[in-house]
Order: sequence, then structure tokens, then C-alpha cells
Amino acid sequence: MNPFHLAIPVKDLKVMRAFYKDILGCTEGRNSEHWVDFNLFGHQLVIHQKSDFKVPKPLSNPVDGHDVPIPHFGVVLDWDVWTQLADDLKEKQVEFVIDPYIRFEGQVGEQATLFFLDPENNALEFKAFKNIDQLFEK
Repeated sequence: MNPFHLAIPVKDLKVMRAFYKDILGCTEGRNSEHWVDFNLFGHQLVIHQKSDFKVPKPLSNPVDGHDVPIPHFGVVLDWDVWTQLADDLKEKQVEFVIDPYIRFEGQVGEQATLFFLDPENNALEFKAFKNIDQLFEK
């Protein structure tokens, strides 16, 4: 599978750079005074400073009894990597929008998921499938 590329605007490059490095453990790639490339679990996330950027208010949509933030982005991880990330985020006292939990337990598409916001209200979801072959199963 090829990595995705996502570029997002940010108001405060310094704060956002620290979040993606220190909280998520992303390594930096190329950068300039106004943007930074990150390795987000093998995918390319680029934050672009836009000083007049208005930080959005979070929106949500009801899904399975939770208010799922939209839009959101993230990565489907291996189960053990997801578990370690969830533990790391808890240890770093990240405030979850949706706490780590298992969806569809014992059913087709069983998955672990969690949601949180970065400092500028970009919603992130990280998930893992018990059986990755069921990623698109109904």
C-alpha cells in the first residue's frame, strides 16, 4: 500500500510541531520556516503555517452512541501498535474525544478505535482491526 499525503493549515507552527513530535512521536522530514513534513506512521503529514488561519470549532456526527468528530484523519495501525499508542496517549494525559474502545466486538470488522484533537482542533482517529482482511467488510 502506498502512503497517503495530507497537508493541513495551522496557526501556530511551533505548538503544532511540538505536538506531532512529542505527543505522537512523529519524526520530522523536510521543513522550512512555514511548513514541516512529518512521518505519521509511514504516511506524510505536512503542517503549513497560515497566520490568519481561523482554528475551526469541532463538529460531530452521532455514530454508535458517540459524537464522532468530523472531519477527522488518522491511520489504521497494527493491533499491538494501536495498543501501545493508546497507552502512550493516556500516559501523556491526552484528552480523548472518544476514549479507546473496541467496536463490533466479536463481529465482522471488530476494531479498536480512539479519537482526540490536536491543539488546533484537528480531529484524529487511530484504529486497528482484529483481522485487517475485514477492513472493508460489511
